[in-house]
Amino acid sequence: MPSAVRFGVNYTPSEGWFHHWLDFDLDSVRADLDSIAALGLDHVRVFPLWPYFQPNRTLIRGRAVEQLVQLVDAAAERGLDVNVDGLQGHLSSFDFLPAWTRTWHRRNLFTDPDVLDGQAAYLRTLAAALTDRPGFLGMTLGNEVNQFSADPHPDPDRATEGEIDRWLSRMLAACEEGAPGRLHLHAEYDATWYQDDQPFTPAQAARHGGLTAVHSWVFNGTAQRHGRTSVPAEHHAAYLVELSKAWADDPRRPVWLQEVGAPAPLVPPEHAAAFTEATVVNALDCPDLWGITWWCSHDVSRELADFPPLEYGLGLLTNDRKPKDTARVLERAARESRHAPAPRTTALVVPADPATRSRCAPGGAVFDAYFWLVADGVRPTTVLDTRADDQDHLAARGITEVVAPDQVLPTPPGGTRS
Repeated sequence: MPSAVRFGVNYTPSEGWFHHWLDFDLDSVRADLDSIAALGLDHVRVFPLWPYFQPNRTLIRGRAVEQLVQLVDAAAERGLDVNVDGLQGHLSSFDFLPAWTRTWHRRNLFTDPDVLDGQAAYLRTLAAALTDRPGFLGMTLGNEVNQFSADPHPDPDRATEGEIDRWLSRMLAACEEGAPGRLHLHAEYDATWYQDDQPFTPAQAARHGGLTAVHSWVFNGTAQRHGRTSVPAEHHAAYLVELSKAWADDPRRPVWLQEVGAPAPLVPPEHAAAFTEATVVNALDCPDLWGITWWCSHDVSRELADFPPLEYGLGLLTNDRKPKDTARVLERAARESRHAPAPRTTALVVPADPATRSRCAPGGAVFDAYFWLVADGVRPTTVLDTRADDQDHLAARGITEVVAPDQVLPTPPGGTRS
């Protein structure tokens, strides 16, 4: 029987990158979607650029919305469902924010009442335009918008955890108003799970929206510390999936591996297929995995300037739409049949306090203990320290053993552990 796990790709247009919205060419989009569908994938995640669609707070361009609908319809004709990211936001090292939020009109993205009104209207408009389209899955609020909220962003929009909580609730409600009953969610980069002062918290990620989304990139210190073929590098995506479950109130809450890729030079192109295969196989061993959506569909053209070097070659397909070895890995995975993985019965204790979540980051005690367990052949998951004695919660998740990091990690020479 076919796998229930969804396989898809983050759609990066082969011509013009996301600037294609300025010169929208439906024939080019259709050709791109043909090359994606040929791999046997079942969905795409697409990215309207916010300032192109809403250049003024009270102007949402009708023609741009029509073009988005055309893209969604073209995908459906090829058997591809579509998730739409709204507030773009941030993509491939570039920020795309409308002029009415910057410089002379500088206003906080998460707390200013006028900005919130504009954002909610925009998300509601996109969702409403797509609500009846076949194949429309739902909205993601934006791509890694948490990077605007704290360091290391050079000009962050500071907010408290409570303010972010209210922002998430309002924006998800706007999506639901526009497209009732669809799968609406939010998605952040891994600082949510790893950075102590991030106002976007693990609890928010695991409790707001229709499912939990994680983005896995081993250039976060994992590959630098351990190497591309290490247990931590090849299991990093699976780790984030299982780490997220500690904060979920629903013991069967789905988790979407919404972004994952093979970044050069830490993963050289000649080794990208092997890294991809290991990452996918390990992620598929996670119960309640909704889907895997690779970053990205097509390479960034070398004619475009100023991207970080790694961004140019992340595509499964080249600019002329030819599949790479990594594409064949995803193609095989999408076409294979498999059974649902067994429950993970051993849970590693993680701190519930978001001010100590760096223990879960590369180099932290939780991170290291998790991969010690994996190296020993254990299939670990995680549980909050505040739930470690809750037998009903543990039983609901199929957990039969709970271990703390200091029970797993070897004692350093001298008998002390930091």
